[in-house]
Amino acid sequence: MANNIDQSKATGTGPIISRIHEFDRFGINLGMERLEELLHRLGDPQEGLRYIHVAGTNGKGSVCKFMESALSACGYRVGMYISPFIEIFNERIQYCGRYITDEELELYGWQAVRKAEEMVRDGLTSPTEFEVVMAIAFLFYQSVQPDFVILECGMGGEGDATNVIRHPLACAFTSVSFDHMDVLGSTLTEIAATKAGIIKDGAPVISNVKDPAAAEVIARRAKEKGSPFTDVSQIPCTIEWENPLAQQVSVKLPGGEHREIRTSMTGVYQAENLKTALAVLDVLQENGAVRLDPAGLREGLEKAGWPGRFEVVRGREEWLEDGSYAPMVILDGAHNEAGASALRETALKCFEGRRILLVTGILADKEVDRILDHFTRITPHIIVTEPESPRRMAAADLAEKLRGRGIEPEAVTETAEEGLEAAEKLSSAYDIVLFAGSLYLIGAIRRMINHGDNNSGNRTDISD
Repeated sequence: MANNIDQSKATGTGPIISRIHEFDRFGINLGMERLEELLHRLGDPQEGLRYIHVAGTNGKGSVCKFMESALSACGYRVGMYISPFIEIFNERIQYCGRYITDEELELYGWQAVRKAEEMVRDGLTSPTEFEVVMAIAFLFYQSVQPDFVILECGMGGEGDATNVIRHPLACAFTSVSFDHMDVLGSTLTEIAATKAGIIKDGAPVISNVKDPAAAEVIARRAKEKGSPFTDVSQIPCTIEWENPLAQQVSVKLPGGEHREIRTSMTGVYQAENLKTALAVLDVLQENGAVRLDPAGLREGLEKAGWPGRFEVVRGREEWLEDGSYAPMVILDGAHNEAGASALRETALKCFEGRRILLVTGILADKEVDRILDHFTRITPHIIVTEPESPRRMAAADLAEKLRGRGIEPEAVTETAEEGLEAAEKLSSAYDIVLFAGSLYLIGAIRRMINHGDNNSGNRTDISD
């Protein structure tokens, strides 16, 4: 099964976690000045490492994972920084197939926190939580010295904490769609301009942005920076076969043809993410930054898996044996309109004619009506609940939105645990139980299914 990550020494608990979360009171505060000062006081640990920088609205994590798994299978030591996490805090900082350990998190966490406190004592503005975590990651990667660090932007690009790096090997753009409009802009071109801020002088740019106007913004910024530009958005991917557990894809890119690539991440959108990752790897190989063994590349891409992205957490064995359903339980963090659209397309394609029960909870600051447009096309059988976030939409309000569409919810619950219990009671009448919506909800459900608890580590991620 994919997602085999060593987390035996990572629990996401400990004094440092609570202390880091205290910085959340400074909220979303884009800009580089605070982090640059914090890193300077820590000795600039971000310098001297080789980065691959990934921005976009959806698909960033999957693209990062495809590249991380492929490079690792080809013999490279790879660090990967992601956000938000699904189950435990340690997921955000990964290296060579493992999460940062609790001991390492305490060591580098207190170093970063003490310097942040020193900044406040000196009369400077406090770093945000995201910036403190970014500093911890750089300290950790400085200590282990990976061959590459893959950085996933948390939000936007230009003012994102990951953008403190100066000389990436490549900058990749997965998509541009509507999300976080209150911060990033109200049009796709405004959002694209913010994301294009990660482009650095001369660093190759690889773009799989479909919207023409948004793509043009990125292309123009690349030209301004003298950055070689590769646009793969119009190159078709051929999905030769697929099922809920895997698919086989072929694609002909400027850097070469990739035939019959198998991956455990299924769906048209994952084929597009695979294309983006392959295009970046092709560019790195052309530039001499990597040497990729074809067999290792295939092995790594096939093993790549990403939690909470059309992830089958129950019913895998039954499907593998005879194609029957137990029912199959799937988690998908479709938390914006583009994600909901992709989920609808994949679910209807994989489960045509099957009975689907959907459990959803959505953040109130999302485009809830547009998300529901897609969810209600998957199935009218819906349980509503609430994500673990102060930004959550009340289950009662979400239920009313469904009733306004002529759909009476199967159950209305106020917690993820209650939502899971309701689904289990009704599951015998369905072939598929699909949990979708906020990543906060998906993380809680995944913890309960995999570990029998819902210890979220007092999560305060802001990227969902």
